[in-house]
This record gives sequence, structure tokens and C-alpha cells, in this order.
Amino acid sequence: MADVTLKDATKQYADGVIGAEDVNLSIQDGEFLILVGPSGCGKTTTLEMIAGLQKPTGGQVLIDGEVMNEVPPQERDLAMVFQDYALYPHKTVRGNMMFGLKYSTDLTKEEQRQKVEEAAELLGISDLLDQKPDQLSGGQQQRVALGRAIVRDPEVSLLDEPLSNLDAKLRTQMRAELQRLQDQLDVTMIYVTHDQTEAMTMGDRIAILDDGHVQQVGTPSEVYNQPENEFVAQFIGSPSMNVFDATVEGGTVQTDEFILSLDDVSDRRDGEKIRFGIRPEDIAASIDPDEGLTTAKVTVVERLGDENLLHLKFMGQDIVARVGESIFPSEGEDIGIDFPIEQVYLFDENGETFKHRNIKEEGAQRLNRNV
Repeated sequence: MADVTLKDATKQYADGVIGAEDVNLSIQDGEFLILVGPSGCGKTTTLEMIAGLQKPTGGQVLIDGEVMNEVPPQERDLAMVFQDYALYPHKTVRGNMMFGLKYSTDLTKEEQRQKVEEAAELLGISDLLDQKPDQLSGGQQQRVALGRAIVRDPEVSLLDEPLSNLDAKLRTQMRAELQRLQDQLDVTMIYVTHDQTEAMTMGDRIAILDDGHVQQVGTPSEVYNQPENEFVAQFIGSPSMNVFDATVEGGTVQTDEFILSLDDVSDRRDGEKIRFGIRPEDIAASIDPDEGLTTAKVTVVERLGDENLLHLKFMGQDIVARVGESIFPSEGEDIGIDFPIEQVYLFDENGETFKHRNIKEEGAQRLNRNV
């Protein structure tokens, strides 16, 4: 195992495009860290700087405290699994898994064979060792690619969207498989994905990137319940958080549809523009439009079995409420909605969070139902 540290790591390409800028991360021995963000946010660039496939144009990449900026990839004791698996089609599974050992170790052929067989047993592909990649399913090919990395006993394993080519059911199975493997092998693992479900279910910690910058690093619970800014709040969570414009007036949050009295805005300037956020599962909805803080019009109802997603038109925009299966209004119908004060998020004009969900509200009260 090894720890990995990035200090102000920056990659600017020859055409002036910045792939990653001032990235600061500290990944501990044996940690499973997820790099997540939208396409083009810099997560793969960051991974490739760690791997040595991209040379930083600024800052440092350190492994176990040693600066790696000038160290070639083959000397970094890393293993990387790519999105497209990159298996040699003319080699068997055994040949693919042994290939790296020939050039990265001084093991005898018999020792190499033994390591491959041990890794294959761990991955459940022992019966596939003599088959070629084109005879394998996508999930089996993924296991071979993982096996090729595992047999090298790397200090750090890097995975770049390795599950994106699999169907939904197989992705779920492989997520659990990767977590089991990481725990058994006790290896430092850095995993890139744009899928926030993978990030939330797999990682010890998550690093959320946007536009080449790290927005927040924390546990899944921390980034979900205590996002540092509006970008993180809306990126993490599915469906996304509902956010709309509001104004501070006399210690209250005001919109065209409602007014809420919140202790958190008591020290804010009157007239200050803020953003008001509420997660879909925190909206309290009622079939009776006379119940709740205000009303919204139902545009679409998605039935998911044990729950429903209500797509609503509210304040001129589309919002979503996640409700129980017993709440099933008709499209075009008005329903009552409420925003429990303890679940509200507030963001300042710079997008920084100044109120999270689950904060105890002392003496907070609702002033008006409709404005």
C-alpha cells in the first residue's frame, strides 16, 4: 500500500486548455477514493497525472512522500484499469494476465502462473484461463482486466470508469465485487467515474471536481448532507436537489410563492439574493392543495413501485418531489407542498452553502402560506 498526495497539481495543455488546476488531495494507505464529476471536469487528467501518463505543468504528485513528477509510469508501482479493458485479442486470459508480470517482475514462469491462478480464483474466472477475450462477456472481460492489475501487487490501483461499458445489473454486481476485492487486497484504490451512484456506494471518500477544480472531498454522507456549495449539492443526489431564487428580508427568506422565517438569515443584509434548496425526498406533498406551505402543479408522475416521483411546475420552473406510493395525483392537478425547515439548504450569491439540512431550527416558524 501507499499514500498518494497531490499538491496544487496542475495540467495545462499546449493549446492553453487547463485540464486540472491546483488540485490538492491526500489519499491514505488502503483508502478507496472516488473522483467524480461531469464530463470534462478534470477527473481523468488528475488520474493520469498520478499514473504518470500526464506530466504536471505545476505542483507536485507524491507517492509515499516521494515526488513523482519526473518518474516514468513503469517505475511508479501502479496498476491501471481502463474503460475499454485493453485486452490483447490474440492472447488467452492467462496470457493477458501474465503479460505484465513478464516485464515488471523477476518471477519465474511457474511463480507467474501461480499468481495468475490465485488472482483468477479470487475473481471467479479460473475456468476461463484458456479462453480468448472475444469468447467472454463484458463482465468477464472486466474481471480479466482487474486480474491483470491484481497480479502485479501494485502499491496503488487506478481505475478509469471501468464499469461504464456494462449493463445496469452487471454494474451493480461489479460495484459490490470491487468493494470486496479492495477490502481483501487492502490496496490503495483511486477510481474515476461520472456516475454519482457508483461514487456514493463504493468510496470511503469522494472528491467532486468541476471545471478542473476540486469542489469538495468527504465521505458520501458528508457530501450529500453537508455540500460546501450549490454545485456539489445539485450534482450529488438523484433526482437533483431543487434550487430556486430567493431574497432575504427582515430575517426571512422570501419568494413569489412563500415566506419562511429562518434563524440562519438573521445576520444577512435585507435585499440579499440567495438560493433556496430542498432535496426531492424532503418535500412534504399532499393531495389536498389546501394543506402545506404553498401549491404546485403536477406535470408528470413516475411510478417506481415503492415510491413515486412527482414532476411539478413551481415558480416557473420544474421541480421533483419523491413521495410514497400512496400519493398518486393526476397530471395537471394542483397539490399542496411544504418545505420542512430543518431540511432546507441556503446558498449565498457566490454559491457557497450557509445552511445545511438537519440543522436544528430554534424558534423558526412559518409566516405566510401564499404571497
